[in-house]
Amino acid sequence: MPEERLNEPHAIIVMGVSGCGKSSVGERLAGALHLPFVEGDALHPAANVEKMSKGIPLTDEDRMPWLDLIGERMKASLEKGEGIIVSCSALKRLYRDRLRAAGGGNLFFVYLEGSKALLTKRMGERKGHFMPVSLLESQLATLEMPRGEQGVVTVDIGDTIEGIAATALKGLATLGVTA
Repeated sequence: MPEERLNEPHAIIVMGVSGCGKSSVGERLAGALHLPFVEGDALHPAANVEKMSKGIPLTDEDRMPWLDLIGERMKASLEKGEGIIVSCSALKRLYRDRLRAAGGGNLFFVYLEGSKALLTKRMGERKGHFMPVSLLESQLATLEMPRGEQGVVTVDIGDTIEGIAATALKGLATLGVTA
């Protein structure tokens, strides 16, 4: 029940494929909810960044240590009685379940959903990011949409960052997540 979680710290993962706006939306949510924001990409091991920079998709084996680092960061915050927002692609149910285990049941996801055309356009407009547009196809193929999973708010990315964040906040509020 959402009422039971109102006084507990919250961990929120802003998820989706590359180019959907995880970092920008995560930062806006963090500001609105007065929570720290962690850029999940910054926690990738150097070997992962190197692979992606070369256009080589990550495997489950590559992703698990990264997911565990994100899980450790969330768990540490929650154990200190502090909430946290993290950007993380969380493409597969297996990954989300691993993160849920680390979050101890007080983890919510904001899934940023958009068309391939819009995602491609946004990725092409980014400056200085290691993820090439060529990897979008492999991310879309890997993506298992979180339909029907508890604690997930799905937001269409066909709006401004402010609009997307506002929609996400409304959805999170229905789950009992408030500032």
